[in-house]
Amino acid sequence: MRRRTKQRTAATILIALLGAYLLAAYVVVPAIWTVHDEDRVFPPERMVTTTEQGIPGDPINVGLMGSKEQVIHAFAAAHWDPADAITLRSSVDIGLSVVLDRPDLDAPVSSLIFEGRKQDLAFEKPSGESADRRHHVRFWQTTKLGEDGKPLWLGSASYDRGVGFSHDTGQITHHIGPDLDAERDLLIGDLMKAGRLQSTYEIEGAGATKTGRNGGGDPYFTDGKVIVGVLGKRAAQ
Repeated sequence: MRRRTKQRTAATILIALLGAYLLAAYVVVPAIWTVHDEDRVFPPERMVTTTEQGIPGDPINVGLMGSKEQVIHAFAAAHWDPADAITLRSSVDIGLSVVLDRPDLDAPVSSLIFEGRKQDLAFEKPSGESADRRHHVRFWQTTKLGEDGKPLWLGSASYDRGVGFSHDTGQITHHIGPDLDAERDLLIGDLMKAGRLQSTYEIEGAGATKTGRNGGGDPYFTDGKVIVGVLGKRAAQ
C-alpha cells in the first residue's frame, strides 16, 4: 500500500513539474521576452522572419521566381522532400526518428512568420540517419511578379544540427548551424544540378552580420545577400 502511495506521489510530482515547464516555456517566458526585449524586434520591412511570439528568426537568404507547381517540381527533381504539417502524428514521428535514430524524410518544420503569415511551402533534405540533422528551407509567396507574370518566392534556408532547448524560451526546438550562406548555396546548387534553374541573380537581404541570433537563440553569420533562382529548364549545353 505504501509503495503504491509513493508511486502516486512521484507521478503527481512529475506531472506537476511537466506542467510547470510547459507553462513557463510556452506561455510565461515568451510573454516576458515580448515585453522586455523589444530592441530585438525588427521592423516589418526587414528581410528577417520571426517566431509566433515575435522573436526574430532566420533571415531571408534565398528566392525563387516561378509558379507554385514549378517550385514543387524543382525540389522533387533535386531530391528534396516536402515537409509535413505539424500534427500530433507528425510530431510523434519526428520524436521517434530522433530517439531511435531512424529516417523521417518528410518531418515537419516549425512555423516562422514573414510578411504577417506562416510559410507557404517547406522542403527538407536528410543529413544523417534521423530528423535531428537536416537541410531545410521555408518559402513565402510574395506579391511581386516577374516579367512573365510568375511570382517571387522568398525563403529562409538553414541546417538543423540537432534537437535541444531554445536559449530564449526553453522550448524544445531544432538548433541551426551558424553558416547560413553555405545552406543557401547548397540549395541553389542542388536546383542547378537538377537542371531547374535558367539563371540566378542577387538582391539585398537583411544585411551582413557575424553576430546574428535566431528564434532559438542560435548564433549565425551571413553576408546578408539573397540569391534568387529563376525556375525553368536550362538550355542544353
